[in-house]
Amino acid sequence: KRKTTGGSPVRPSEPGAFDLGAQRERWAAFQQRHRLSCEEAARLLLDSFEYRGLVKHTGGCHCGAVRFEVWASADLHVFNCNCSICTKKQNRHFIVPASRFKLLKGADNLTTYTFNTHCAQHTFCKTCGVQSFYTPRSNPDGYGIAPHCLDDGTVQNIVTEDINGKEWEKAVKEHKTIRNMSKP
Repeated sequence: KRKTTGGSPVRPSEPGAFDLGAQRERWAAFQQRHRLSCEEAARLLLDSFEYRGLVKHTGGCHCGAVRFEVWASADLHVFNCNCSICTKKQNRHFIVPASRFKLLKGADNLTTYTFNTHCAQHTFCKTCGVQSFYTPRSNPDGYGIAPHCLDDGTVQNIVTEDINGKEWEKAVKEHKTIRNMSKP
């Protein structure tokens, strides 16, 4: 049976289905005009709502085998850590939630290095050796993105903050916001 509310029929709920009501024709025209599947159109709508105020950055490694996109501010807050590995790699990075990062290609071309606590996952391209992103120990539910691996045109400003990674536990404990940077 169909239920009615205010004279409008309401279809029984199907998994993943929803009633667009008066927006049905507008939705169909939008999909057709932009040649989008329903899922693609929904993703575009969700991205524009959830990522309001953010821009889509794209980037990757030197040889192009690894490519990604990340939603972040055009003004980046970059960490300059002096721990042993960040010093050796000159690893400067900004942190984003995992939900704002998408690996576009190259999963099979990544390899991972870990040490000490093995919490940080230092991923890098097997071909060119560039680490364009990694999973930081401070934010295992997010990604540390190397701003120098982003494509030109989307970054407006970079503010760099030094982090005393030589005393990692103390620095992260005392930092007011670093743990929350990977939260959506």
